[in-house]
Amino acid sequence: MGPPALQAPWRLQYLEAMDSKEKVSGTPTTGSGSFLLDYWRDPANDQKNHVIVRDPHGLILLNAFPYANGHLLVALGEARPTLLDYDPPQRAQLWRLTELAADLMQRTLEPQGINIGINQGRAAGAGIPQHLHVHLVPRWGGDVNFMTTVGQIRVIPSALEAMASRYRTVWDAMRTRRAPE
Repeated sequence: MGPPALQAPWRLQYLEAMDSKEKVSGTPTTGSGSFLLDYWRDPANDQKNHVIVRDPHGLILLNAFPYANGHLLVALGEARPTLLDYDPPQRAQLWRLTELAADLMQRTLEPQGINIGINQGRAAGAGIPQHLHVHLVPRWGGDVNFMTTVGQIRVIPSALEAMASRYRTVWDAMRTRRAPE
């Protein structure tokens, strides 16, 4: 039947690194520990931070602690804790970036499926409850194999830098084919 619970030991480093201020609800401020807000405010470090796409409204970036190779995050530059805290035009921008991330993922990795989801609030699994973001996880038939079910560990075979390079190559090609906005 498999293990009684989903084990995600690679996430411990992430959880331990969270600043105690981040665990308190509310909009993040400078130094709050919200890496999404920090990345938004620091475009000079997009490559180091594995930001793939930046537009006037938000970011598409690699998750530093992925559930699968190529796991992307989408976030608006303005940090708000819930989906309905954003106004309708902002929600439209979040969805537009999510669609772009799905297209980018499909072209780059050619997965057989993509899980797209939002964990709103700490009880729902949000690691940064003050800054709503969307997860896109590429999936393939059989991608949960004996290592996950028997060894209770997930194998992530590609380095973040290599995966970021793959995404950037495809993004550059997509941008040259797109009409100016």
